[in-house]
Amino acid sequence: MVKVFVPKESRVNETRVAATPESIKKMVKAGLEVAIEAGAGMGAFIADERYESAGAKVVSDRVAGFGEADVVLTVVPPETADLAATKAGCLLIGLLSPLQNLDLVRQLSSQGVSSMAMELVPRISRAQSMDALSSQASIAGYKAVLLAAERLGKYFPLLMTAAGTIPPAKVVVMGAGVAGLQAVATAKRLGAVVEVSDIRDVVKEQVESLGGKFIELPDLGGGEGEGGYAREMTPEFLAEQRKIVTRHIQAADVVICTALVPGKKAPTLVTAEMVAGMKPGSLIVDLAVEQGGNCELSKSGEDVMAGSVLILGPSNLPAETPIDASQLYARNVWALLEPMLQEGQVVIDLEDEVVDGALLTHAGEVRNAMTRKALEGDGA
Repeated sequence: MVKVFVPKESRVNETRVAATPESIKKMVKAGLEVAIEAGAGMGAFIADERYESAGAKVVSDRVAGFGEADVVLTVVPPETADLAATKAGCLLIGLLSPLQNLDLVRQLSSQGVSSMAMELVPRISRAQSMDALSSQASIAGYKAVLLAAERLGKYFPLLMTAAGTIPPAKVVVMGAGVAGLQAVATAKRLGAVVEVSDIRDVVKEQVESLGGKFIELPDLGGGEGEGGYAREMTPEFLAEQRKIVTRHIQAADVVICTALVPGKKAPTLVTAEMVAGMKPGSLIVDLAVEQGGNCELSKSGEDVMAGSVLILGPSNLPAETPIDASQLYARNVWALLEPMLQEGQVVIDLEDEVVDGALLTHAGEVRNAMTRKALEGDGA
């Protein structure tokens, strides 16, 4: 019988969990033996008793959990000591951030641990239910707007009062991916006037369907890259883009930054000079801060005051909505794992497009080409 272990997340302030009672029931029904570390779900308000009722065994020995498991399910990368206890041939599934954790990749390959990074799941129709990046980004976009509304020194909606009219807040969203579109929808619900900047013309219709106004950019070729993400653009394009976007940013009360390019540092879309020209009391929420940030002045996990402009760099907004974030993530993980279960075994089919795309390490090798290239250039 395949043994699955779900550890308690060790990263500070990580409240999510990789399995819920709902997904545990499905695993048990599929014939898996599931163990979960005591307290693993407490951050998401899931008591150990609920896991036991779903069919899991609650254990306190973390080392044994890793050592005995055939499959380990995590949210973020495990610690080095945890991986040291993991046996060769075990399958690790999680948001592993391989390009930011090259030492982790080396350890996984040297120990013969197979690993699947949820962020490497191909963006194809068949894999939509496995797309953890999208499920978590949607939450981040929603929370970013609520964070901005809480910290902004004015109302979001238009208000007509006996003391006079208060105009609505002006919000500029940088990037119309999943997080950006959710930010647009949330800001509109709160009554703000929303404008959106994105290099991909194909998202214009989506932006407008949510009530946002698309900021037209110079036509220097389509900006859509592989998997529907924005591609890396030329310095000339970015310079022209900044000129246009600067006017909108300097009229804004709030700027939400969400633009990412897979495998690359996040593009700098809001420079220090642009921030200096923003209105007093305005603020920026930079969701790209973990990959270098879209704002030149943002810092991960910190609030930065640049003159009279507040710049927020939240590092893990999905963890602030742990109940739904865990529910969605656990469903993504199960959707990836379930098709690999064949006759009571976990079968890693290298001919399967989804499996091959998500596979980071296997049989002592680093399978992901982008990560291999990064390792070659790392020199460690």
